[in-house]
Amino acid sequence: MSNYSPIITVMTNAAIKAARRMVRDFGEVEQLQVSQKGPADFVSNADLKAEKTLIYELSNARPAFGFLVEEQGIIEGSDKANRWIVDPLDGTTNFLHGIPHFAISIAHQKEGSIVAAVIYDPVKDEMFWAERNRGAWMNNRRLRVSSRGNLSHSVLATGIPHFGRGKPAEFLDIAETLMPQVAGIRRMGAASLDLAYVAAGRYEAYWETGLKAWDIAAGLLMVSEAGGFVTDYAGRDKVLNSGEVLATNDKLQLTMQKLIMKSRHAVAEKAAEQAAEKNKSV
Repeated sequence: MSNYSPIITVMTNAAIKAARRMVRDFGEVEQLQVSQKGPADFVSNADLKAEKTLIYELSNARPAFGFLVEEQGIIEGSDKANRWIVDPLDGTTNFLHGIPHFAISIAHQKEGSIVAAVIYDPVKDEMFWAERNRGAWMNNRRLRVSSRGNLSHSVLATGIPHFGRGKPAEFLDIAETLMPQVAGIRRMGAASLDLAYVAAGRYEAYWETGLKAWDIAAGLLMVSEAGGFVTDYAGRDKVLNSGEVLATNDKLQLTMQKLIMKSRHAVAEKAAEQAAEKNKSV
């Protein structure tokens, strides 16, 4: 399919314009001015310039739409039914370290549902896009989730808790459960691209928690339109609000869900036992 709809055209054009300056900045990454806004959570001039460009371009095309963006938060629009959910630079830490794996993520949310999505990797020039009931695509190629149903043949993606973020004990228990059963586990550092890669069949599954709406909004639609499943760890459709994601193909969804929940329960039980022992000793 080579013909973008009007809304996808708006989104892809905005992403391409924001990416031009971002790629130039990436080539001069050592000269970027960087401020620290939290533990291991950086914002650069590239973030801010990309966000400004995206807001300008998207507002010109749809002036009534509101925004939910990473740096500025909620920007109210006169059209309360429609808004853009935007991550101007997903994979900022990769970007700042000269690692060429980052993306621009844009989702169109209508009446609470994601109806169109774009994830653009400017280094590889891979434009992932999806529309409700029109499928998921990478440039002009239709995307389908992987058909592998055996964990021993599967490559999984995840996010590893790091300084000041995440639940290390829970992650380690889940990873320890999965590692002996799979062909590999990857931690690439850009949630939007992890989801796009599940949609493209490059990964069989992806799990992570502690994510924000702008990290995952576009990717959720991408996976579902490619024939996959996206839920929280317990199988509920509350991902955008909870920030807890399990994205898989249709064959592995229940298997992954059971293994992750078993690990989660084991960690909770161990914590409860430790708390009880501590109380006894007081």
